Amino acid sequence: MTSHPPLLSLDHQVRMFRVLSWSSCHSTTWPRLLWILWVGLNPCSSVHQHSHPHSIKIPGDITLGGLFPVHARGHAGVPCGEIKKEKGIHRLEAMMYALDQINSDPELLPNITLGARILDTCSRDTYALEQSLTFVQALIQKDTSDIRCSNGEQPIIRKPERVVGVIGASGSSVSIMVANVLRLFEIPQISYASTAPELSDNNRYDFFSRVVPPDSYQAQAMVDIVKALGWNYVSTLASEGNYGESGVDAFVQISREAGGLCIAQSLKIPREPKPGEFDKIIKRLMETPNARGVIIFAHEDDIKQVLEAAKKSNLTGQFKFVGSDSWGAKSSPILDQEEVAEGAVTILPKRASIDGFDQYFTTRSLENNRRNIWFAEFWEDDFRCKLTRPGIKIDPEKKKCTGEERISRDSHYEQEGKVQFVIDAVYAMAHALHNMHQDLCPGAMGVCDKMDPVEGRLLLSYIHSVNFNGSAGTAVLFNENGDAPGRYDIFQYQMTNTTNPGYRVIGQWTNNLRLNVEEMQWTGGSRQIPDSVCSFPCRSGERKKMVKGVPCCWHCELCDGYQFQADEFNCEMCPFDMRPTLNRTACRPTPIIKLEWHSPWAVIPLFLAILGILATLSVIITFIRFNDTPIVRAAGRELSYVLLTGIFLIYFITFLMIAEPGTVVCAFRRLLLGLGMCITYSAMLTKTNRIYRIFEQGKKSVTPPKFISPTSQLMITFILISVQVVGVFIWFGVMPPHTIVDYDEQRPPNPELARGILKCDIADLSLICCLSYSILLMVTCTVYAVKSRGVPETFNEAKPIGFTMYTTCIVWLAFVPIFFGTAQSTEKMFIQTTTLTVSMSLSASVSLGMLYIPKVYVIIFHPEQNVQKRKRSFKAVVQAATMSSRLSQKSITLFNKQKYFNNICFH
Repeated sequence: MTSHPPLLSLDHQVRMFRVLSWSSCHSTTWPRLLWILWVGLNPCSSVHQHSHPHSIKIPGDITLGGLFPVHARGHAGVPCGEIKKEKGIHRLEAMMYALDQINSDPELLPNITLGARILDTCSRDTYALEQSLTFVQALIQKDTSDIRCSNGEQPIIRKPERVVGVIGASGSSVSIMVANVLRLFEIPQISYASTAPELSDNNRYDFFSRVVPPDSYQAQAMVDIVKALGWNYVSTLASEGNYGESGVDAFVQISREAGGLCIAQSLKIPREPKPGEFDKIIKRLMETPNARGVIIFAHEDDIKQVLEAAKKSNLTGQFKFVGSDSWGAKSSPILDQEEVAEGAVTILPKRASIDGFDQYFTTRSLENNRRNIWFAEFWEDDFRCKLTRPGIKIDPEKKKCTGEERISRDSHYEQEGKVQFVIDAVYAMAHALHNMHQDLCPGAMGVCDKMDPVEGRLLLSYIHSVNFNGSAGTAVLFNENGDAPGRYDIFQYQMTNTTNPGYRVIGQWTNNLRLNVEEMQWTGGSRQIPDSVCSFPCRSGERKKMVKGVPCCWHCELCDGYQFQADEFNCEMCPFDMRPTLNRTACRPTPIIKLEWHSPWAVIPLFLAILGILATLSVIITFIRFNDTPIVRAAGRELSYVLLTGIFLIYFITFLMIAEPGTVVCAFRRLLLGLGMCITYSAMLTKTNRIYRIFEQGKKSVTPPKFISPTSQLMITFILISVQVVGVFIWFGVMPPHTIVDYDEQRPPNPELARGILKCDIADLSLICCLSYSILLMVTCTVYAVKSRGVPETFNEAKPIGFTMYTTCIVWLAFVPIFFGTAQSTEKMFIQTTTLTVSMSLSASVSLGMLYIPKVYVIIFHPEQNVQKRKRSFKAVVQAATMSSRLSQKSITLFNKQKYFNNICFH
């Protein structure tokens, strides 16, 4: 169930008017307003019995109000002055044109006719307030039971039409005054031209909406323009009143929040300027000559007089104006002042010329436009003629109007800039009523009971919800404050290098600025943007050191070292992983280096590793091919394959050390770095230990020692290897493998030389610990090799192992000083990686060359030697011993050992 707008008694209404007058108007205005209201309530009043003499009435099922500045402000106590052709008549006709279009549209408000009551505000807020009382008369409760006319008869009460919404007003001060009254009666209002920011206050003006963006958006656009031009020191100039003062206040507030923009002076133009006032304003502006940019929120007449005063002071080209929408693209403010206005940047809500309105308006005549009561006055002014009226003589000097004149043909015509917004405002109201009708009166023909009367607050919610394409094709919608989105065209007045001197579109603003600076030109056709600064901008990488007491003046100081220019006023250190850019305005990532495959430091290790892998694979293939031959069997096949696997891994680790570090690569580095050597030297240690034990056991008896079978040897080897593997996996658990970028190694005073080194998180100490177990095995193996050097010639594998271990020790003894001696070198990572990989490849090559290359040579090139020799029996040895009486006990022992070894090796 819908609630109705309040019906207020006269006493209640008068009390509200008194409260309103206290806060909004001069008290001298209100007695007249109350008298007008009383006249409207008195059914016997002669005024009441006549239609409104200064309004347009268009009948309809639903009536909209309209407020337009048909006349200018009057002088010397006269409320209204001369007619305003564009701002008044064009806009008024735009509303009637929109009503005609809506009423003829079968899809929008079908079977409902929109009517209107249109009033003239005479460009004066107090007069507009008086007129707007017409809209609220139907909402005031009238008790006429005790009222009699002078003849004693009951009065005939004419019911005033009920206005559901108002289109207007134009000026912000007028809209503010009217909005204070309309909100009391919950009548929604949509303005087509009022842009004062204070109207966005949803608490005070909750029933006010507008299809034009507020000046806060315009002020933001102007701040963006000033910043885009590189200005930081400007003056402001405002016409006294809501429009000028609120516009400048918004500009100052936004510029303060944005920072980097200072106001040199804020000047006001009085409502009634005295003679010489504008000369004083120009003189004041010249007190800060560096502030050449002037932000101007002023009325047309004030703009014109400012330009005149500047020209009079011979300051053409000194000031560069940035004008608001009141200047826009109009020619009247700059008429005869083009030289002073050259280069002025102005702003205007984005608009389009409505072709349909042009066709409509240019066909209007005295005959077909009688509904517009001010059209005859417009006709006289437009064609500079005079219409004949009964009882009024025509001035002989005035041309008589024939009525055959035609707009655009016989007079200059250019569509007024706000016509589009008037049409959009009417359509917004119509769409809201249409949506409301569909929800409240589904399927009903015409206005149903739920919309009679129309509830203002409910209609307001529908207005705020509309979203449609307007007359120019752009979206019409409102935010929570009833404001339209900000869409502006940006103009510049140019005189040279153009076919026709005038305004040229140089950009647009829709929440952000798009300005074509290259299309701008200034005094004399210059393309150089003039300066409007107190101090010139610091160069890149320099911070501003403010001059005390002068907020827009500064000195420049360079950011040095690893500092960058964080903002205008501060230098900050770059993060540890970054260095300043060349111009020191930001930080850039420090270049990350690693050992590349094509680097000379990698080529030699890779070459050695590839040769080693090929050689190792050749040995493995040869051994597999001749697996059952005596040489392979005598070499200990099982341990040989284990040892060759270790050698292969030692060569393979070179590729992991040069590969780009990553989690997987780092994990395999940890695992294989020590594992290859561990496997190799575990197998060698097992072999030398076996030989040593056999040799020692042979001194005592011919009984073989324990754990010398191939299976036992493999178990011993894997037990030794498992120690390394377990240690690595414990390392994984304590410190999971990952990469780091070390920025401290190469961070010289000159940031251009700084580098980050991508590497695995393996410290030098951790690397040595990882290899320490393999080194222990290597040293132990060397000790056994030394002890086993006296093995008989027929069992000579201990000697190659011994030579292998001696050479390996020499390689690793050379590795240690090279590895740790380069810790301070700028090529540390490259040298250490190359040293480590070459050392490992050399040690693997020594093992491969000493132990297996000779065997492969015999197997391949001397297969006749790869046969099992005849075994000498113990009896033959004894017989040979007895044949020589000189055979010493030592010789006998040697023969016993020979038999012992033969039994072990070949059985």
